Amino acid sequence: MLADRLKTLAPSPTLAMQARAKAMRAQGINVISFGAGEPDFDTPARIKEAAIRALQGGQTKYTEVGGIPELRAAVCHKLKRDQGLDYTPDEVVVSCGAKHTLYNIVMALVNPGDEVLIPSPYWVSYPEQVRLLGGAPVAVPTLESTGFDLDPAELRRAVTPRTKLIILDSPGNPTGAVFSPEALGEVARLAVERDLWVVSDECYEALTYEGRHVSIATLTPEVKARTLVVNTCSKAYAMTGWRIGYAAGPKAIIKAMTDVQSQVTSNPTSIAQWAAVEALTGPQDEVAKMVGEFDRRRRVIVEGLNAVPGVSCVMPKGAFYAFPNVSGLFGRRHKGGVLRGSADVCAFLLDEARIATVAGVDFGSDAHIRLSYATGLETIKEGLSRMDAAVRSLEG
Repeated sequence: MLADRLKTLAPSPTLAMQARAKAMRAQGINVISFGAGEPDFDTPARIKEAAIRALQGGQTKYTEVGGIPELRAAVCHKLKRDQGLDYTPDEVVVSCGAKHTLYNIVMALVNPGDEVLIPSPYWVSYPEQVRLLGGAPVAVPTLESTGFDLDPAELRRAVTPRTKLIILDSPGNPTGAVFSPEALGEVARLAVERDLWVVSDECYEALTYEGRHVSIATLTPEVKARTLVVNTCSKAYAMTGWRIGYAAGPKAIIKAMTDVQSQVTSNPTSIAQWAAVEALTGPQDEVAKMVGEFDRRRRVIVEGLNAVPGVSCVMPKGAFYAFPNVSGLFGRRHKGGVLRGSADVCAFLLDEARIATVAGVDFGSDAHIRLSYATGLETIKEGLSRMDAAVRSLEG
């Protein structure tokens, strides 16, 4: 009955875990969630007020498909201010969240059978979007010992005559990895040499804890001409529900993405666009405060995870996720059975510790689980305490 393309489509494991934890809470069970991929902070007041002004001012009609001119100009301003990147408004498209932006890119560039290189562990939607459109996702492993830094040699080995696109996610979900400038430089050379497109997903750019964020598009004019820089208002401004994402890149590709969008969603919400103008062009001090708080939580959660027997965790350099290795728990027994993989560990932690985490198998590594530290410090400490007690109860 359903289209063939849906036969391999996997639902979002993050949303599935959130739904199960929510159902338990509805039964009166005290569940601590480490699953959410969104800041726990509220959208800053100045941004809400901009939305209210837009609403009261009658900005409630259709807009240009790819975003109001003021927002596309604001994106150009932000990219120049933060990265030194020069774009014009006709090189920018605004979509209904960065996930939508990424889908539009794959729709515009990938033919059936084209291969898309995706460093692994990866955000779950990358391979699923590629598969949906008939492309072939190719996972390229990174090493935990390097903090999951990009491995240019592995990437080069993965290139074939069918390779069309490389997706870079830095800072990354689920690992919190920040790709080194040296690795990005090698990838830039490879992309130019082999005539490949690059998607640089920079949604967690603001949440870079050690040094400044580096976009591959800043390295050379040649690689900038082959790169689509993707970002969002969701993470830096706690605007996940507003659904505003954007891409900047070569005019022809941006036009193609806009044409795709014109037949699928039309414009992003008009009111959210005016809020995004304020987010990108107004004072940025709230962002720095949020980053400081996430940094404190990052250190607490990693220290706590490394204190749990059989668990180890490298220090993430960005985003708000810890990606601990739990393979040391495999083979251990509990009343529900034996832990044989990351999904078993997550189910055990939910049932026994009442904490919600996400299995690493869905991100390309069954040795790991993902915990978001986008929650309060006391909640993190309580969750770690529960996890430690549950793990110490394991047998074998």
